[in-house]
Amino acid sequence: MDEELLKRFLEGDERAFVELMRKYKEPITSFSYRFLGDYDDAVDIAQETFVRLYRFAHTFQGEVKFTTWLYAIAANLARSELKRYRRRNGVSIQTAFRQSEDSDAWDVPDETYRPDERVDRTRVAMEVQTALMRVSPSYREMVILRDIQQLTYEEIAGITNTEMGTVKSRINRGRAQLQELLKSLYEEVFGTTKTIEPSDDN
Repeated sequence: MDEELLKRFLEGDERAFVELMRKYKEPITSFSYRFLGDYDDAVDIAQETFVRLYRFAHTFQGEVKFTTWLYAIAANLARSELKRYRRRNGVSIQTAFRQSEDSDAWDVPDETYRPDERVDRTRVAMEVQTALMRVSPSYREMVILRDIQQLTYEEIAGITNTEMGTVKSRINRGRAQLQELLKSLYEEVFGTTKTIEPSDDN
């Protein structure tokens, strides 16, 4: 259990921290990559997330799930990075697909992770990622958390500090934007335009 691992870490068991990092390194990097569209920056976000976890673990009060708390740290860092992108006159979509030779720059005792490596090399996955980067950031964040990270609406509300109704509305609007952007891809794959119905699933 995550909370038990955190408790062990606070009691001085460094191995518990390593276990948490191994468990969440991949999903945090994946979320950051999908949101920012840049693998190197995603690695930086994940690294800083675990630095903050290490430094501020004692502030966790248990009022929300550990995953909600950890994703909130990563999401805040990712949003701040996006603001820096905008100050640099926007994001180059092409950077989302560049390959880095030093992707294991931060020292984690685990195998090197590259998000969706086998899939993202395909044209379809690249088109999906490009489309994601064109979805409004507030919608994109929630679509990623729900449809890629598979988090519940309750968790997403906690991570984004947003009312449940707003979370569901933004997810549906984000899905609609994504569907419109991928209309030609849907027609190619399915032979027709696939409609994403509004969902109240949990």
